[in-house]
Amino acid sequence: MHGYLPRNEFQTILNRLEQYPALAILGARQVGKSTLAQAVCQRYPEAIYLDLERDSDLNKLTEPEVFFRQFEDRLICLDEIQRFPDIFPLLRSEIDRKNRPGQFLILGSASRDLIKQSSESLAGRLTFLELTPFTLTELPVEADSDYHHKHWLRGGYPGSLLTRNEEASTLWREDYVRSFLERDIPQLGFSIPAATLSRFWRMLAHCHGQLLNSAKLASAMGVSAHTIRRYIDLLTETFVVRSLLPYQANSKKRLVKSPKTYIRDSGILHSLLAIETTEDLFAHPVYGASYEGYVIENILTATPRWRSSFYRSSHGAEVDLILERGAKKIAIEIKASAAPSPSRGFYTALEDISPDSVYVVGLIETSYPLAENISVVSLAELLQII
Repeated sequence: MHGYLPRNEFQTILNRLEQYPALAILGARQVGKSTLAQAVCQRYPEAIYLDLERDSDLNKLTEPEVFFRQFEDRLICLDEIQRFPDIFPLLRSEIDRKNRPGQFLILGSASRDLIKQSSESLAGRLTFLELTPFTLTELPVEADSDYHHKHWLRGGYPGSLLTRNEEASTLWREDYVRSFLERDIPQLGFSIPAATLSRFWRMLAHCHGQLLNSAKLASAMGVSAHTIRRYIDLLTETFVVRSLLPYQANSKKRLVKSPKTYIRDSGILHSLLAIETTEDLFAHPVYGASYEGYVIENILTATPRWRSSFYRSSHGAEVDLILERGAKKIAIEIKASAAPSPSRGFYTALEDISPDSVYVVGLIETSYPLAENISVVSLAELLQII
């Protein structure tokens, strides 16, 4: 395994810092934000990097206005900004006073909605970028299909993907889940017991890729449907769960209204389900849904400006993923098979969607046409196309 892999977002960050006074890199804990930010800081002579989880660095901001004035001509990086949300009004004042690009690089392990002051205090001054776990496009150029399968099994967190063997990867992910529940969630100000949220997260893993049934989950957890939605919002806003909304169309057919939920990182999904090896994965009932979520996460990371949804009618017609941008529409079906064969309901759904192009993603080596305007492709090929 490689000890370090460059990130796709590196040049984007440099470009935005040349245009905006402040850039916020948001993403899950341990996803590589700090490593990426330190690489960016090397491009800025005498940049200041503060990790706000370290008391020694946090103490430097005892008088933040004095600190910022002293280093006003440098790029200042503030890591784990959710530890110090009250600083945002002062950042606004400093940005307006100096009025130059590249003043602040902010890192956070919660969404902008959880760090509410940022959107309220820095509107028009701060640009956001989400950093995800490593995607397929960030693997080494020489990576073969075995490496790709390892990426699917281990997920994209650097601490899991780049370890020396499967046992070390499994242990890292188990520690990550425990730390997330016992430390990270309380630090964000939530008082949900770790055991309760752990049980719910594992229940979601067993429902990975399925329609959300809040009432069923509420009954199983012994809580209200409102509480279930609050749990999902929390896991979504901390970048570990994704809710995919249903397709909206002026159709005469009855379409489902519930979202589908996915554990965003395939490695974390497998850890929650006690899947440790490729053999475990192949034998597990979640095998197909795991691959579906893995493909969707890679695609959505590569297409942040596209609107995404899935199609499902009450009669079972279904398409796993629909991407829309402007007048363009792409339909994508996902099959964890070397010989993917969509169902009749897939073709029925296409009649209602009327996409510009259609792809069936499978575990194949070479793409081929399936029907007019429908191509069977590998995930790697589709990521190059879109």
